[in-house]
Amino acid sequence: MSTSPYTCILWDVDGTIADASAGILPRLRLVLDSYDRPQPDPAALALWIGPPMLESFQRLAGMDREQAEEAVKRYRALAAADGYAASVDIYPGVEDVLHAVHAAGIPQATASTKPENQVRAILDHYNLTPLFTAISGARVGQVGNDDGKAFVITQALERLSAAGVDVSRPVLIGDRHHDIDGAAEHGIPVIFSAWGFGDAAEAEGAIATAATAADLRPLLLG
Repeated sequence: MSTSPYTCILWDVDGTIADASAGILPRLRLVLDSYDRPQPDPAALALWIGPPMLESFQRLAGMDREQAEEAVKRYRALAAADGYAASVDIYPGVEDVLHAVHAAGIPQATASTKPENQVRAILDHYNLTPLFTAISGARVGQVGNDDGKAFVITQALERLSAAGVDVSRPVLIGDRHHDIDGAAEHGIPVIFSAWGFGDAAEAEGAIATAATAADLRPLLLG
């Protein structure tokens, strides 16, 4: 019987389950080139991975709202052409943790600001979908809907509840301050995945930091 302190576990995807940077960064460069925008410094490219793309095109590329929405559409068209699971790797040890949590009978859901069809494509590709009770991501085809972390968490909890899951003690695993900020709106604790794209300062507010997936297992399973 599980001794986990949590009744369900929510997972961010980019930077937590999956490393999609090999595909994201070339597409990002192509989109910025199409607007004659300067290429970001290589050290700053990781800042683009995790937050909603709409926000990043505005905040990091200095686009207005209308232009940023158009840029997201261009980016998503490139992603669709490449294949959503192309150039995506699962972080070492994460698959083992997902299987262990599932075997312990603890329901899991994604809570990702990546479009939901892309999340599902990645999980399907790696045969991970059956480990999740609910898949929650940004709504597909609605670029300007501001589906931030708080929204996808709400959606994940609603879908878990509809499946009969006890959502009284959830935890979110994520690698950016957006995860912590979004979870805070729900009063949900966060375990920071240090193998992702956030720097150490972004872990502020998390209840724990896991340096590796192996470190995550006892935090989840007790």
